[in-house]
Amino acid sequence: MNSNKIICFGEILWDIFPAGKMLGGAPFNVAASIHALGGNVQLISRVGKDSLGNEIIENIKAKGLSIKFIQSDNFHSTGRVLVALDKNGIAKYEIAQDAAWDFIEPTPTIINAVSEANAFIFGSLVSRSASKETLDTLLNLSKFSVFDLNLRPPFYTLETLTQLMIKTNMLKFNDDELYEIANALGSPYHSLDQHIVYLVAKTNTPIICVTKGMHGAVLYHHGDWFYNSGYRVEVKDTVGAGDSFLATLVLGLLQDNSLQSTLNDACGMGALVASSNGANPSITIEELATFVSRT
Repeated sequence: MNSNKIICFGEILWDIFPAGKMLGGAPFNVAASIHALGGNVQLISRVGKDSLGNEIIENIKAKGLSIKFIQSDNFHSTGRVLVALDKNGIAKYEIAQDAAWDFIEPTPTIINAVSEANAFIFGSLVSRSASKETLDTLLNLSKFSVFDLNLRPPFYTLETLTQLMIKTNMLKFNDDELYEIANALGSPYHSLDQHIVYLVAKTNTPIICVTKGMHGAVLYHHGDWFYNSGYRVEVKDTVGAGDSFLATLVLGLLQDNSLQSTLNDACGMGALVASSNGANPSITIEELATFVSRT
């Protein structure tokens, strides 16, 4: 197992598909992918004291992940999201509000774990209600924070996103999110790379990564640029592809791997997940290496 300690913070929930339910939530998906790749990861979240919450706990344990920082809520139910897939496998989400993960508390053990971690990963969904206060506390303690914007209207405001971006060491967008946020913050430019440079200056963030779906990704890292043009696969559904991409990218960054190789591996993992059903297909590091080397 990799010695770097990684914390994922935020929602864990059930993705409800027409054909049934699957365990999801971006922080959980990222944590599950990091664990599958041999990373040392903990998930901080909260579930209700209900049957769906009990199922989540059992599923987490079955995947070999720790439940040490999964809180239990007496008053709020376990999170649920209705997921609809269009003809191209692109997911649309309807998110239940005031779920247990909206009320994560900053316990002393959680505060200590975040202060000792090498990376702290979070997204925009948790930037509301009581969990936002906890997030603010933990961000002040983190050594290396990664903000996966993962925008889900209407659960964010530009003001809150800007505050969080300024506090963060690394930002991850998809291309639609980048254009939306850069334009909202007054970028006069039109190209993706120019928007990245604008946001680097606007938020004082030294690392920005932008995914471009089947067309790969671009990584800006302390003034250096890295590109991957994507891997062609038959897309089954895109749920969790960006989360697996981020997990692979952060692991590579912490291990001081070649930045180009790290970006290639991250794009390869995203493509493999998109070619499988569900957010957490079992993909090993050996399978990833074989896929990337053959494309």
